[in-house]
Amino acid sequence: MAETYPSPRFGAPREPKSPVNPGSRLVTMLDIATASHARAVAFLLLCALLLFLPGFFTIPPIDRDEARFAQATKQMVESGDYVDIRFQEDVRYKKPVGIYWLQSAAVEAASALRLPKAELRIWVYRIPSLIGAIGAVLMTYWAALAFVTRRAAVLAALLMCASVLLGVEARLAKTDAMLLFCVTAAMGAMARAYLSWQRAEDETHPPWSWPAIFWSALAVGILIKGPLILMFAGLTIVALAILDRDASWLWKLRPLWGLMWTLVLVLPWFIAIFWRAGDAFFADSVGGDMLSKLGAQESHGAPPGLYLALFWITFWPGAPLAAMAAPAVWRARREPGAQFLLAWLIPSWIVFEAVLTKLPHYVLPLYPAIAILTVGALERRVLSRSWLARGSAWWFAIPAAASIIAVVGAVMLTRQPAFVAWPFIAASLIFGLFAWWLFDTNRAERSVLNALVAALMLAVTVYGIVLPSLTPLFPSIEIARALRSVTCVGPKAASAGYHEPSLVFLVGTQTLLTDGSGAADFLRQGSCRFALIEQRSERSFVQRAEAIGLRYKVGARIDGYNFSQGRAISISIFRSEGTE
Repeated sequence: MAETYPSPRFGAPREPKSPVNPGSRLVTMLDIATASHARAVAFLLLCALLLFLPGFFTIPPIDRDEARFAQATKQMVESGDYVDIRFQEDVRYKKPVGIYWLQSAAVEAASALRLPKAELRIWVYRIPSLIGAIGAVLMTYWAALAFVTRRAAVLAALLMCASVLLGVEARLAKTDAMLLFCVTAAMGAMARAYLSWQRAEDETHPPWSWPAIFWSALAVGILIKGPLILMFAGLTIVALAILDRDASWLWKLRPLWGLMWTLVLVLPWFIAIFWRAGDAFFADSVGGDMLSKLGAQESHGAPPGLYLALFWITFWPGAPLAAMAAPAVWRARREPGAQFLLAWLIPSWIVFEAVLTKLPHYVLPLYPAIAILTVGALERRVLSRSWLARGSAWWFAIPAAASIIAVVGAVMLTRQPAFVAWPFIAASLIFGLFAWWLFDTNRAERSVLNALVAALMLAVTVYGIVLPSLTPLFPSIEIARALRSVTCVGPKAASAGYHEPSLVFLVGTQTLLTDGSGAADFLRQGSCRFALIEQRSERSFVQRAEAIGLRYKVGARIDGYNFSQGRAISISIFRSEGTE
């Protein structure tokens, strides 16, 4: 029989439990927000919108993954085929269909609401990611309630909400924000089953809500990103079974009924895609995508330790506090709450560090565990007072560095110093400085709240003002605008030397990606045709045009920077004679 614990704890407190009122208005606001669950949810929803909406509507399509997802969804809507996944004529079987269905629903809903050119507005495709990010914040709050008080649960959700990595994923039309939502929901349900077993609560009649949430989240996660969610849940279960030498708590999740429910949700599409494409989907997604990550896929290889190094940026502003909480968490590692969260975190983190292919967002589903462990230590005032406390300077260092990079980048790319962003830069620096200067272990909550405001100001600066103004980084926007200004009906385009997915998304599915000579042959076939020739492909275009006697006109030239390839580009728009 499992030993009974009165409550999940992360370590014995070193300070008196009587609250200390630091006299901060931010703390008073938190007091009001945590007075009830309804207020807490409304407060978190408001904070999520404030942090995620800057730049959501104005940042152009980002190459390459976001534009690929959006274009594949656009083709689904155009063709009415919601089973197959394609980018132009090529199959796109790296991920299951879940995110494409969600994005298609967003596009169809926007069109039904008569939003003009909804299929060309990238922010429409980002709506599922926004919903997933907000859902992940609320699920972090719900999961944290199994371990800490309501106030600490709100703080854990705020740390997730303000984290740099989730802020990026909330603005990208990809899978990762929605996967985070599914993983956090599943782990929150699993945590309740595990802690209930540890406390010997309601052994005979466990609630159905936990298994319903758990297995539904697993099913949606599989449809979003394949079996990855099973790794997070499976490694957690294995680790806990080894530590406790008992896994009988899993019966609280009704595994037999749950497995059947999961299969009911996921099998129909897998059967449909197998009927359509045979084993091509499974070969591409498992063999071509998942297993290839064991090596350095697409030049994304990196040695172990990269995620730990990136953590200081991707989990800012929570990272300094997490470091200060680490010693107390380790001391409490055998207590049920900490043990579950560490089983969620450590095995999967080791796997990601061991795999050669590394991208920052891979470890995002592990961040809620870190946030909950961190606020557990903060709530009990067991944060380290050693040299780790010097990490509070990071609350000021990141706004300072990001502000300098943003302004210098704006000057270099646009010759403008982004004056509109300066008040928000100043605010982020001031709140970051307050978070650092006012920090002490007894009033860490006050500093964290100041750091969260600094994160909000930084989000407005970077995402809301600076990034949308960096037009040279998004040449596809200027190309699409130039082609929309022509007076001929049904313009068609071929591109040589610039093959980014955002170009296909904005210019049209039929855009031909070719070389210089192929663009010349394309231009010869009609009057309302345009050749988009990157400077390095101009020579082959001109030579082929002379060889076939092609008459063409030189239109606009667009200069920009292809950040996917890391080089400056210059694209000329050529059109066949007679094109208006």
